[in-house]
Amino acid sequence: MSPSPRLLLLEDELPLARIVRESLERQGYHVHHAANGVLGLAAFQRDAFDLCIVDVMLPQLDGFAFVAEVRRTNQQVPILFLTAKSQPADVVQGFGVGGNDYLRKPFSLDELAVRLRELLRRAPTAGPEPAAIIALGRYQFIPHKQELWLDNELTTKLSHRENELLRLLASHRPYPLARQATLLQLWGDDSFFHARSMDVFISRLRKHLRHDPTLTILNIRGVGYRLVS
Repeated sequence: MSPSPRLLLLEDELPLARIVRESLERQGYHVHHAANGVLGLAAFQRDAFDLCIVDVMLPQLDGFAFVAEVRRTNQQVPILFLTAKSQPADVVQGFGVGGNDYLRKPFSLDELAVRLRELLRRAPTAGPEPAAIIALGRYQFIPHKQELWLDNELTTKLSHRENELLRLLASHRPYPLARQATLLQLWGDDSFFHARSMDVFISRLRKHLRHDPTLTILNIRGVGYRLVS
């Protein structure tokens, strides 16, 4: 953890945002506050942050959509959802789009502080995004080339959709990838037709990974898919 971690706080309830910001600044954090998802995304794309605290019910761009956009380019930054949306489906969706932790409102500032310290402690050290090779059992997955290698030999050139789906599955390990959120992110809607299309791509990925029996893509009923390796 850096001496003065930089936090991005997305919260549209201004009195609450002020309380949280002042509390965190007293603990030595630098806090940038954004009152809606669009401003938050612009800040994230402009500056470097060590952690994001994200409300879900934001104007213009909600918290789930904000995190999905962040995860397109950054898989490292820890993200804590801070929200009144506390139904199991909300929690599943939060982890599905790329959140690392989920704190329900109302909450204790002390608990928030503990969770932030733990997320920052587990976060990768500051630096560039990890090398663009993802280890999947015996396979090496190279997203920017859309390639799967097995025991150092190229075995599969992935389609764009296969590549993006495998990238999301890999980046969400060990958590499940939420079906609805993935459909919205990759296909633009969660219609029955696109849901069936996603099932087809999952079947293709299973075939591509079939030479390593330790790898499997589980169907989590009512939730989505989880890559186990």
